[in-house]
Amino acid sequence: MSERSGRTGGEGPAGGSPVDDRPAARVVCVDGRGRVLLMHWRDTVSGQTVWEPPGGGIDPGETPLAAARRELAEETGLPGGAVLDRWVPVRREFTWLGVRYAKTERFYLARFGGTPETDPGAFTAEEDETYLGSGWFSPEELPGPLEPPDLLSVVSRLTLLG
Repeated sequence: MSERSGRTGGEGPAGGSPVDDRPAARVVCVDGRGRVLLMHWRDTVSGQTVWEPPGGGIDPGETPLAAARRELAEETGLPGGAVLDRWVPVRREFTWLGVRYAKTERFYLARFGGTPETDPGAFTAEEDETYLGSGWFSPEELPGPLEPPDLLSVVSRLTLLG
């Protein structure tokens, strides 16, 4: 879930808190049984938990695809090369660690023949503090709350692409 010291855009609604619009990329990983890999995070400010695909901020000079591949490897230990150059745009609005985010992210697809084990290896201090685990879930088993809330639709759109 980490967005890592993102850049801040304009003011939020009605002159409220600033809105962070740092570019980010996510990866929808699908295993050989059609299950999706989700990461479980806990916001240490609000206490809320969320399940979402692996991913995070795009570093300066990095392409969205390169960021998706890097984030997948860092957060799961899975090979970044598994990320296909197939993506759908997903509008996201959420609050994380007291920062409001409003942006469109690229969600990429990665397919695996079996069900690989995940092993987060390069977490930031923030991610170490907020990570609760991960799991592979069939569409019928998806836990909640999900981010984005329409994740099932995103998975459907992506898998139709390839």
